[in-house]
Amino acid sequence: MFDNRNVFDFKAVHSIGNKPHLSLVWQFAYDKSDNGHGVILDNGYNIRKKIPMPNEYGAFDIHEFNVLDDGRTAMAINYREHEIALDTLDRPGEHTHVLSGGFAQLDLRTEQITYLWDGIDKIALSESVAINKEYPAVGPPGWDYVHINSIDKNDHGDYIISYRFTNTIYMVSGQDGAIMWRLGGQFSDFEQDFTFSKQHDAKFIESNGTHHIISLLNNASDEQSNDEDVSSALFVELDTTTSPKTARVIRRHNRPDGGLTRLRGNAQLLPNNNAFVGWSERGYISEFSPEGDVLLNANFVSSRYSTYRAYKFAFTGRPSAPPDLVSSVWGTDQTDLTTIFYVSWNGATDVAGWNFYARAARNGHPVLVGNATKTDFETMFIARGYLDWVTAEAVDHQGRVMGTSRVQRSKIPDKWGAAGFRGDLETLTPDDPAAPRPKSSTHPVAEEEAHRNVTSTPSPHPVDPETNEIAHLVHDTYDLVRNVSGVFVLVVLVGIVGGIAFSIYLLIVRWTTQSYRQVPAEDVPDEEVRLRSVD
Repeated sequence: MFDNRNVFDFKAVHSIGNKPHLSLVWQFAYDKSDNGHGVILDNGYNIRKKIPMPNEYGAFDIHEFNVLDDGRTAMAINYREHEIALDTLDRPGEHTHVLSGGFAQLDLRTEQITYLWDGIDKIALSESVAINKEYPAVGPPGWDYVHINSIDKNDHGDYIISYRFTNTIYMVSGQDGAIMWRLGGQFSDFEQDFTFSKQHDAKFIESNGTHHIISLLNNASDEQSNDEDVSSALFVELDTTTSPKTARVIRRHNRPDGGLTRLRGNAQLLPNNNAFVGWSERGYISEFSPEGDVLLNANFVSSRYSTYRAYKFAFTGRPSAPPDLVSSVWGTDQTDLTTIFYVSWNGATDVAGWNFYARAARNGHPVLVGNATKTDFETMFIARGYLDWVTAEAVDHQGRVMGTSRVQRSKIPDKWGAAGFRGDLETLTPDDPAAPRPKSSTHPVAEEEAHRNVTSTPSPHPVDPETNEIAHLVHDTYDLVRNVSGVFVLVVLVGIVGGIAFSIYLLIVRWTTQSYRQVPAEDVPDEEVRLRSVD
């Protein structure tokens, strides 16, 4: 969908219209044909907005595409190239190129930039912890001396930004662009009882102009070093009315494995006051209760994969494309065929099950042939007979139909005869799904699989777990026998079938034997007590 480019800051948005949307950053083109975009999708996964960054402001930066609560405004980050003098580093007469950190405010309706801020004339080289005064001057694009990685805006129209390479969070005035205060770093305006460094994702939780609660991920490390032993998610309360200003941590959630997130990451406050944290490496995520209990830990299996941020949102997907369905016919004889369905619906978030239909002809009446519970991304269903012109319906937990696949024809193997099919392929015709079909006795595996997949008609007796296990054993035995020949097979088969028969006998005995019932002691003959027990 996105030309095999990377996608960043992917999350749900609930402030646009009356349906959920998704927002993301679509990375710049590898051939430099475009600078990337901020993208808005509806919950059918159709692109509604594809906002570019003007060339003079560089690429649409991957760190942030922050759709604000008004649903009309979004914030984005940009890096801009500048040439500056090195006088502040006691190197008069020298110049170097640098990348400054800035942000743009976007109008989602017009897709135009309505406010632009650049920190080049506000943040000196001396604030950077990434630049040594002995570094040689360079040409474009220059030193990345601040590395901006997040932007947020409060209801008063002011902004907070995170500069990773100054270990500082800045409050920027929406009136004149001046820096109102610094939190952290070498020039903090706050008296604080904590430290943080190399941080990411500074966001407002509450803000009334003078008092603020913000969240951030305290990486406490980078690729070369660390300032603390463990990374953490911090929730910080700021009071700017005091002198000096004060900052204190009101919630701290350490990374549960005791490790360090040296790159990337984010912290999110959920509506129920839990904290959801993306630790980035291997997609490691955690959720914490307000009391600090770890409620969730997860990560990708492979160490190859990481994610920049991770979020948790309520979201209902309704793909505009129908479910995908394929079906194929298998068997060795015309009287003993099975049709196997495979169905999936990418992006549908609340499918509970599937109904499967077949027709005698393309325009024939659809006949329900069974249903199955959705247990994975792709659901398999096996039906007896040669079924054609098939469809599948997705249903939710209330049984309501959410979507229907296109009508598909069942596939027949190209070299079916070579695979052991005994019959005339030229005269092979599909079954009429509405016609009664005799129960097959030559293909117990297909019959059992079909029975286990059909859930619309309840069994008259509950399926015992041990019986289910025996059915699986029969299935496995069938596969084994089909591929092995000779006397050895006969011996093995007799032993296995005998074992299965004995197991079934034990199960029948267990089912028909009543549990012991204690009969109260009475002054009655022993025979009468025995009869009462039988009753």
